[in-house]
Amino acid sequence: MAKVIINTLEDLLQLSGAKLGESNWLLVDQNMINQFADATHDHQWIHVDATKAKTDSPYQTTIAHGYLTLSLLPCLLDEILEVRNLKHLVNYSIEKMIYKSVVPVDSKLRMVATLKSAKDLGNICKANIQCTFEIEGQDKPVLEGSIVFLYYFN
Repeated sequence: MAKVIINTLEDLLQLSGAKLGESNWLLVDQNMINQFADATHDHQWIHVDATKAKTDSPYQTTIAHGYLTLSLLPCLLDEILEVRNLKHLVNYSIEKMIYKSVVPVDSKLRMVATLKSAKDLGNICKANIQCTFEIEGQDKPVLEGSIVFLYYFN
């Protein structure tokens, strides 16, 4: 699916309720997990100790931090949607983001985005984007919820 390009507030409003697209698959490997652990000071063994995880984890391998998955949202959304002619963009809120499954090391992850709603606030668009994170080959999503942005158009 091609990246959706938005040039005006009206363009964004017209997509309300539409599927925006899906990102490419992204490999979540141990190096990425370790770097996230270092950045957040969260070195819980289930994320970083492959030997212990193999014997003591119900998943028998390390898993990505839940917040690592969530932190990939801007990167993956950027593959789906580009909003141009902005003064700035504000992260307004996250709504009902629910973890439904773990992300085992070496999984391929992608995000599917749908514009749930878009509201004209006068040169500002309040956009509620439904985000569903999927693992390649798995039917059950790993994370679902929506993020709300305020797009300030020129």
